[in-house]
Amino acid sequence: MNIGLVSPYDYAYPGGVNTHISNLAMNMASLGHRVKILAPCSDRRALPKNMPIIELGRTVPYPSNGSTSRLTLSFWLMRKIRGILEEENFDILHFHEPLCPSLPWMVLHYSRSVNIATFHAFYRRSANYRVFHPLLQRFHQKLDGMIAVSEPARKFVSRYFPGDYRVIPHGVDMERFGTKPTYIDQYHDGRLNILFVSRLEKRKGARYLLHAYKKAKHDCPPSRLILVGPGDKQRRNYQRWVTDVNLEDVVFTGHVPYVDLPRYYHTADIFSIPAVGQESFGIVLLEAMAARKPIVATHIDGYANVVTNGVDGILVKPRDERALADALISLANDKDLRERMGARGRAKAETMSWPVIAQRTLDFYQECMGKKR
Repeated sequence: MNIGLVSPYDYAYPGGVNTHISNLAMNMASLGHRVKILAPCSDRRALPKNMPIIELGRTVPYPSNGSTSRLTLSFWLMRKIRGILEEENFDILHFHEPLCPSLPWMVLHYSRSVNIATFHAFYRRSANYRVFHPLLQRFHQKLDGMIAVSEPARKFVSRYFPGDYRVIPHGVDMERFGTKPTYIDQYHDGRLNILFVSRLEKRKGARYLLHAYKKAKHDCPPSRLILVGPGDKQRRNYQRWVTDVNLEDVVFTGHVPYVDLPRYYHTADIFSIPAVGQESFGIVLLEAMAARKPIVATHIDGYANVVTNGVDGILVKPRDERALADALISLANDKDLRERMGARGRAKAETMSWPVIAQRTLDFYQECMGKKR
């Protein structure tokens, strides 16, 4: 098949949707399909190497779900897009967040391919979906097949745009995260390492993890909390608090390149992310599970869709620092429990490797092509 994968987000910036697209592209290409990515780009020097990307438009920051997305508003690209679609003659155009402005809209307008969409987001509500519903409904009706990455994501989009959605989750790179690399020497010193990986945004819950770690620290073996992720303003606030309360053994790494993340997972003993909501899936959970790490996370829809409480991790009520501390203490003091949960998580991750997810997506393409014929 000749496949085009469309992202609304700046491909020069790392993020869950673009990582998803890159992994689909690589795995589909390895199966003999021709794949190209259509995406906006603000800096071609930052693009992943050996990735077939058609760059379409500069980007501007756009507030979204407590974070900032970078989208293109370059509507003058429409003539160029029409020419690209005529030249490439894609069998499948696969749109990720197809109702997000504006590149998916422009490509959908001219598409004569089989149009597939994946919906990644999960919010409590969407003002954009409600206010712009008549416009977005026109694009939604052009879709021949629809995927949601989780049951929460399916329920969210169905509230505004009812339809038949197939749940195909995010995958995990088992070769990258499941193959044991070298440890990070400075943290491989006998201390128990608790790892957090995410942007330092309020909704990701780093504040609650810091408070819980303070409560748990004296009831755990010698330990360390490592927070990996960008967010300069919040990091300064958190660092100030750590200093004010004299909390020792807390490390803020800032942004870590994707290629280096597996070393952090494998150096860790426990992975924890206590986000407060609006998570559709939780890719970092799956990465940690691939590395055989037990999970301590919050019982929110997106995370409960990945982690089974008491089996491969412990889920606690959001914003409950005491419960979070107790879960950390329980795992920190029980190596056998950590290993059992880690092994179960690894087994689950293997069923969600990218080759498996890519094949499920290709099968869905074939199904939709058959229906359109």
